[in-house]
Amino acid sequence: MANWVPLWLHRLGSPPTFYRFAGAVYPWALGLAFVLGAIALYGGLVVAPADYQQGDAYRIIFIHVPSAWMSLFIYGVMTLAAFIALVWRIKLAETVAMASAPIGAAFTAITLATGSLWGKPMWGTWWTWDARLTSELVLLFIYLGIIGLCHAFEDRRQGARAAAFLVLVGAVNVPIVHFSVNWWNTLHQGATIRLLGPSHMAASMVWPLLTMMGATKFYYIASLFSRVRTELLAAEGGKAWVRELAVAGVAGGKA
Repeated sequence: MANWVPLWLHRLGSPPTFYRFAGAVYPWALGLAFVLGAIALYGGLVVAPADYQQGDAYRIIFIHVPSAWMSLFIYGVMTLAAFIALVWRIKLAETVAMASAPIGAAFTAITLATGSLWGKPMWGTWWTWDARLTSELVLLFIYLGIIGLCHAFEDRRQGARAAAFLVLVGAVNVPIVHFSVNWWNTLHQGATIRLLGPSHMAASMVWPLLTMMGATKFYYIASLFSRVRTELLAAEGGKAWVRELAVAGVAGGKA
């Protein structure tokens, strides 16, 4: 039983196996992302009522909050993948961690941009060195540092391993971002949705937010799998299974 997880990871970590698995999941994940995203936007922009204090300005929450959640969630996935890569030397885990970094950086940038747009009418300023905002900005810098370090080496695997160590070091910032509103006196509001206990939002506002959260999760899966498939083809270009795919593709094109 102790060896079950590494064995399972090694089996799924086989590049041709994961390539086929990702190819089967990708279109479904992308389709669900677009469908759920459209439903969430309709619910948030049309169905949900205006906030009694913020009016319609609060509606940016349906982009800002799911993006913020994803910026932390993706880093959590990267941390797990980096740990697996360094402990069990699974190349696919390195690829997953590095392929996740640009997606996480994009969600973090969206979080900061939408937060500024929301903060201007609410706080009267585009930016303030609030604990939550500052730690989220640090998270963006960590993402960019991981991307830069990964590409700083000519050897692809050496760069991925070095960046994996940085992922683990940078993980200390994730709880700081999450708990900053509890640990310090900040302008940023606290959690409005709770898994345990009542939420501070009306149900008509909660369901579009949760739906958008699902949409961003599926988009991440689709984007990650697409990037990993591309990376696998580049890294395994000389292997027999890649040549077989190329031959099959040529044959299919002629047919």
